[in-house]
Amino acid sequence: MKTIYRLVLAATLALSFGVAHADVVVVVSAKSPASKLTKEQVADIFLGRSTNMVPLDQAAGSPVRDEFYSKVAGQTAAQVKTTWAKLSFSGKGTPPKALGSDDEVKAQLAANPNAIAYMDKSKVDASVKTVLEP
Repeated sequence: MKTIYRLVLAATLALSFGVAHADVVVVVSAKSPASKLTKEQVADIFLGRSTNMVPLDQAAGSPVRDEFYSKVAGQTAAQVKTTWAKLSFSGKGTPPKALGSDDEVKAQLAANPNAIAYMDKSKVDASVKTVLEP
């Protein structure tokens, strides 16, 4: 009986800790002229290869940030950090400003129609416009 209890407990813990998945979308201000963008265009903006828009990041280590970079750029958090370290060191770019919540993202987007960000799909409202669902 103890063995069954341990197996059930282990399975429960694995399910609760293993599911740190965020349904991420890329958004701009509702007032932005931007419409649909490709993964490549968004990756270029967030990895410093394009300066067409102002990228806004989520906090390092957040599930939505990890999901975004994995789905859109095909990179891990460590790879993104390395990319920005190289660009910063060479003077070719500054990493995106990191924000602490989806509410901060929406406030920054409202203040700058040229900004672009990503957030959990469930937090999207009329103040933002979805331009990519990776």
